Amino acid sequence: MKASHFLGSARCGRVARLLCGLLGLAACAATVAGEVPRPADAERLLALRTEALAHEHGEGVARDYARAAKLYCDGARLGDAEAQYSLGWMYANARGLERNDALAAYFFDLAAKQGHAPAQKMKRFVGEPTTEVPECMRQLLPADDAQDVMLPSTEAQRQVVGLVNQLAPEYGVSPRLALAVIRTESNFNPAALSSKNAQGLMQLIPDTSARFNVKKPFDPEQNLRGGLAYLRWLLAYFEGDVSLVAAAYNAGEGAVNRYRGVPPYAETRGYVKRIMSLFKRDDHPYDARVTTPSPELPRIRLTRGS
Repeated sequence: MKASHFLGSARCGRVARLLCGLLGLAACAATVAGEVPRPADAERLLALRTEALAHEHGEGVARDYARAAKLYCDGARLGDAEAQYSLGWMYANARGLERNDALAAYFFDLAAKQGHAPAQKMKRFVGEPTTEVPECMRQLLPADDAQDVMLPSTEAQRQVVGLVNQLAPEYGVSPRLALAVIRTESNFNPAALSSKNAQGLMQLIPDTSARFNVKKPFDPEQNLRGGLAYLRWLLAYFEGDVSLVAAAYNAGEGAVNRYRGVPPYAETRGYVKRIMSLFKRDDHPYDARVTTPSPELPRIRLTRGS
């Protein structure tokens, strides 16, 4: 089959999948073979895809490819495989964007790693993905935040930053938050070992490594994946409250629940202050499907409001 023919048929399949997601009909499973409909509770991702699709096809609004691409990228950054695939398709087919096979491959690769079958098929037509994280995937924070102490100063640090920028979007975690944790925990040292046996870049204790299936905590990629998985879980558990996430990363979620907020430990309070000064935001997007929220959240919020 010629690539052009495959791209054309892929376009029809993509529209069908998006319509399935918008309509929420189980019957669509017969239209898109092997595709599992996304959970109905992913309201934010669905809203992003709905608006992106409308702008891409001019349905009810003026056709605006740039707006569609931005919305797809917002969804892609939050881990939506369908949005990742759709943006890859736009780049692969020059649909309102300049054709860019490396960017297409980047987004297809993200979706493919989540088991998105059409993205896995499309990867063969666009070559290798870019090693640079697309700008829109970094827009959780203003661009002027780039000039700060988290900029790498050595080649080893630049390699860590590149790996973070590559992996963090897979987990729906802002690279900046991950880098804030790394700067505070290990100062970019993959061989760091604390007196409490916290290990590697993100200083995973053995229990956390086991919890997130990290076999080699001093391997930079394995350590990062474990730390990112833990941050993703904490973000869902504390519904994106960065101060609680930071406190839990340092002292454990049990301590945050027990004290109904940041524990009164000098180390933890200093840690939270450091993370907040680096990340510069109070909240962070989260995926509510990862875990049920902390049962103490209502009381924590009530305490803060008093």
